[in-house]
Amino acid sequence: VQLVESGGGLVQPGGSLRLSCVASGVTFSSSGMHWYRQAPGKEREWVGSITSGGRSTVYADSVKGRFTISSDSAKNTVYLQMDSLKPEDAAVYYCNVWYFGAHWGQGTQVTVSS
Repeated sequence: VQLVESGGGLVQPGGSLRLSCVASGVTFSSSGMHWYRQAPGKEREWVGSITSGGRSTVYADSVKGRFTISSDSAKNTVYLQMDSLKPEDAAVYYCNVWYFGAHWGQGTQVTVSS
């Protein structure tokens, strides 16, 4: 299983970014996918999840109403649309899947600063 995140960068407060996670070795139709983030000096925290087949999503309270997870089964890609970004959203963002064990991508850096 390989997960590759992309789409991070520098954005001003209030701005938007869309992160992508392309998977190989596992299909989203059979496995739920998760997004996590880790800020410097803090523990990795769960951001949100999408169920297998993209039927439903669930989010951490800190991002609910601002972040949206979606998937494209044809591309085997999961997205994290982040709107109304705040400085406290700055972190390295990781996608994760449980498939005979935990698998993580390399992460993508999101910086929120004016």
